[in-house]
Amino acid sequence: MGTASFLKSAQALLRIRNQLVRECLAELLAVFVLILITLSGSAQMVTSSSTKGNVLTAYLAGALAVMVAIHTAGGVSGAHLNPAFSLAMCLLEQFPWWKFPIFVAVQTLGAFVSAGAVYALYYDAIWHYSNGTLAASGPRETASIFATYPADYLSLSNGFLDQVMGTALLIVGILAILDTRNKAVPKGLEPVAVALLVFSIEVSMGSNCGCPMNPARDFGPRLFTFVAGWGVEVFSRGNGWWWVPVVAPLLGATVGSALYQLLVAFHHPAEEGDPPAEQNSVVLDNVAVPPDAKTSPGEKDTRGMLPQKK
Repeated sequence: MGTASFLKSAQALLRIRNQLVRECLAELLAVFVLILITLSGSAQMVTSSSTKGNVLTAYLAGALAVMVAIHTAGGVSGAHLNPAFSLAMCLLEQFPWWKFPIFVAVQTLGAFVSAGAVYALYYDAIWHYSNGTLAASGPRETASIFATYPADYLSLSNGFLDQVMGTALLIVGILAILDTRNKAVPKGLEPVAVALLVFSIEVSMGSNCGCPMNPARDFGPRLFTFVAGWGVEVFSRGNGWWWVPVVAPLLGATVGSALYQLLVAFHHPAEEGDPPAEQNSVVLDNVAVPPDAKTSPGEKDTRGMLPQKK
């Protein structure tokens, strides 16, 4: 049997036809890629004491990771990459609610596994830098490689506002990029546009707490550090900061979705072929998915795409 025949046989044997499973596998890989590049950028900065990387290179790594991740799964799962974006799509009736908890679990699992991969990749560097101690605070702490922590001056209330505003801006930007009745980017360049959006938010709003904007990106790696030996301080540091990057982005996604609809999408002129307004019960008919391509509750949406970052 030739190589080509063997590969075809293997493909036929391994191919999964269940749509939900295919979406979950693609989303898992995309989040793994996203977090692998993002955390590696942070690890390079921290363990080299900024001699081989700095905040700017870490932010750039996170933004480019978004682009790669969207290309990885955009055509299969929609490359949501972020529970906040999945929630926005549910609120706009472009993603079925029953899939939401499944995607959140897959995204968090992908982030957890990816954190383990980064720990293995930078194992020697982490232990050398930390002098043999896995600390979540102090001058040689390494927990911030994996999860975000607030600046010393930041209160929980200010940090919560930071994440609501940052995530709302992220969702507004993505909806604008995907809105075919607005100034949509050329087809195929959406991943680049989203990456630039993420980078702009990071370099302008990252000083307070690192711009997580993604519950899975923050909680999955934080859970890994707890299991791997950093201890309970990963949850208690910053006055119990851990819940803020989990809850605030979800609220931010709700705010961002509402703002774009109320101030932009609702006011687009009707186009030929659009259903009468009284027959149109969809909250978002002209963003991401046009009315004639709207998914049913059991179908997938392949127009989503989104990021994260630290």
